[in-house]
Amino acid sequence: MTSSSTISRSTSSRDGKAKEPCLRVIPLGGLHEIGKNTCVFEYGDDIMMVDAGLAFPSDGMHGVNVVMPDTSYLRENQKRIRGMIVTHGHEDHIGGIPHHLKHFNIPVIYGPRLAMSMLQGKMEEAGVTDRTTIQTVSPRDVVKVGQHFSVEFIRNTHSMADSFSLAITTPVGSVIFTGDFKFDHTPVDGENFDMARLAHHGEQGVLCLFSDSTNAEVPGFCPPERSVFPALDRHIAQADGRVIITTFASSIHRVSMILELALKNGRKVGLLGRSMLNVIAKARELGYMRAPDDLFVPIKQIRDMPDRETLLLMTGSQGEPLAALSRISRGEHQHVQVKNSDTIIFSASPIPGNTISVVNTIDRLMMLGAKVVYGKGEGIHVSGHGFQEDHKLMLALTKPKFFVPVHGEHRMLICHSKTAQSMGVASENILILDNGDVVQLSADSISKGDSVKAGIELLDASRNGIVDARVLKERQQLAEDGVVTVLAAISTDGVMVAPPRVNLRGVVTAADPRKMSIWTEREISWVLENRWKQFSRQTDGKTPEVDWMGLQREVEVGLGRRMRRELQVEPLLLCLVQPAPGGTPAYKGMADAEPEDRSVTRIRGDRDLASNGRRTPAAAPVKVAAAVSATSTTKTVADQANVKTQSEPESAEVPSGRTRRRRSAAA
Repeated sequence: MTSSSTISRSTSSRDGKAKEPCLRVIPLGGLHEIGKNTCVFEYGDDIMMVDAGLAFPSDGMHGVNVVMPDTSYLRENQKRIRGMIVTHGHEDHIGGIPHHLKHFNIPVIYGPRLAMSMLQGKMEEAGVTDRTTIQTVSPRDVVKVGQHFSVEFIRNTHSMADSFSLAITTPVGSVIFTGDFKFDHTPVDGENFDMARLAHHGEQGVLCLFSDSTNAEVPGFCPPERSVFPALDRHIAQADGRVIITTFASSIHRVSMILELALKNGRKVGLLGRSMLNVIAKARELGYMRAPDDLFVPIKQIRDMPDRETLLLMTGSQGEPLAALSRISRGEHQHVQVKNSDTIIFSASPIPGNTISVVNTIDRLMMLGAKVVYGKGEGIHVSGHGFQEDHKLMLALTKPKFFVPVHGEHRMLICHSKTAQSMGVASENILILDNGDVVQLSADSISKGDSVKAGIELLDASRNGIVDARVLKERQQLAEDGVVTVLAAISTDGVMVAPPRVNLRGVVTAADPRKMSIWTEREISWVLENRWKQFSRQTDGKTPEVDWMGLQREVEVGLGRRMRRELQVEPLLLCLVQPAPGGTPAYKGMADAEPEDRSVTRIRGDRDLASNGRRTPAAAPVKVAAAVSATSTTKTVADQANVKTQSEPESAEVPSGRTRRRRSAAA
C-alpha cells in the first residue's frame, strides 16, 4: 500500500493522471559554485543526505567566516531524514555537519574512517555529539538507509586519503554518485581506484550518473599525485636556508610526501596552523601517514636550529587572513619572521575567488626578501579532480542512461555535459541544475520538478551567529560609502530642542559641513511637523508614549533619499534620538536663516558638527552644543567679511522636492 505522504510526492502527467512515485535528487549546494557540496536523495518517506560541506566567503562578505547552504527544506522535513553518507573528509564535504546538527538530528552518519575521525573532533568542539551516531565503513561495504536506499562504498582516488564514490540502489534503478575523484594509477598510499566495481555496476545498468565537474574544462588526464615528488625534492635539496611549505592540511598524500622529503634531506619539521596539526595527528593515529616522532620539533624550539636543517609546514595556501603564512607575510606571527635566505613553496593552487588574496600574500613575502616558488610551471601541485579524459573514463565504465554534472561552476557543468554527449549520452537525457532544483527520476525518464528553497547562510567567526541579509548589506554600505550618525534632541512635545549633531566617517562628499547640518535639521523638522502624530500616543499618564525607533527610521529614510539624490552616495545612516522632557524650549533652527547671518566653517578629517558648522566635542551634552550655537551668533567684522566670500546664495540652500513642499505647508 502506498502511504499518503508518498502519494503527495508522486508526479503527475500533463493530462492529470498520477504516475508512479519517483526518485527525487535535490542538490542544496555545490552547483554554480565551488564548495558547500550538499545533496538530498528522497523516495517516499525516506530522505538520505550525501555530504554537507561549507564554502569560504567572497570579498564582499565582510566579517563572514564560512558560508553554509540554506537547509530550510531539511529542517521542515527532518522527521523523514534516515541518515547521511559522507564521501570523504574535505571541508567542502563535511564542514557543515556540526552546524546542521544544531538545528536537526541525523540518525546515523556513514563514512570513511579518516573523515569520521575528523568529523568526531568537529562535533565535540561544537557540542553536538549526542545528535547523531557515527559509523565507519570500508571499501565495498554496503549499508541500508531507510527502506528504499542501499549504498555501496567504492574506493576512488582523490587528493585526500580514504575517499569513496557511491553506488546507490533505489526502487527505480541504480545511481552512481562519484564524489570528488580522479583516476590515479600510482596512488601514494597504494589504494587503487576500484574500477572493477564501477564496471560491474555499468554492466548491470546505471540509471543515472552524478559526476564531479570541477576540471571539466581541462583536456587530458589529471597527473598523478606522485608526479610532484621530483619537483618538491629538487626545491628542498637546493634551498640554502629554511624551507617553508604551505598546502592544504587535508591533502594527506601531499603532506606525506613532504614529510618523506624532509627526512630524506635531513630537515626537522615544525608545524603551524591548527588544522595542519589536527589532520596530521589524526592521519598518523589511523595509519594513513607514517613518520618518526623525532622528525617533528615544537615551533618554539625549531627557531634555535640551523636554517639548513629546518622545514616549516603550515596552512595559508589560500591567503586566508588568519592562517599562519598570511600572518607571517604581514610580520604578525609571534614565532616566525621571514628571512632573505628562506625558500617558500606554495604547493597548492588558488580556489576560485581566492586568487587575489594568494597573490597579495606572495607579493608581501617577496618584498620581505624570500624566494617564493609558486605556479603551474614549477610542477609542485596537481589537482585532485579529474580532467576531461578522466570524465570520459568514468562515463565509459558506468554507461549511464541519464547524466547530471555536479560540483562545479556553470561553465564547468556545460563542458561536462558536452563530454557526456561525446560519449553517447543523448542531450535530452542530461540536466543542468542549480541549487534547489529537483531531479525527478523514474526507470525510463528524467525531468525537473518544482524547486525547493535553496540559498546561503552566512556564519561569523564563532560559527554560531548568522549574518543575515540586512547585516551584510549594512557592512557593505560601511565598506563602500561610510557611515553618517545623527544625534537629535527632541522633546516629548514633538519639538527639536537643540541643533542636531552630524558625524561622518568614511564618507567622501563635496558638501560642506554646514549644508549637511542644514539638510539634517530640515529632515528632522519635516518629520516632526508631518509625522509626529503617527509616532506619539497620549495615554492616561501625563507623558505621551513615543515610538522613538520609528521616528529614527523616518529620519534615516528621508536623509538617505536626499544624499542619494544630491550627492550620489548611499552611506549607512544611523539616527539616535535623545528624548527631552515636555516643556523644554524649542530650538529656533538654522535651516531657514539667511546665509549672510552665518559663517561657514569647513572641517576636514574628523567631522563632528553642530548645525552652525562648528566643531563640538564628541561626548559633549546636547545642552553644550546648543550653547555653542547660541554664542556663535556674535560675529566680528572679519567673520562677516568671511561670510560674504564663503556663503552660498539662498537659492542653493533650498533643495527641490520634499523641502519646498514642507516650507510652503509651514507658511
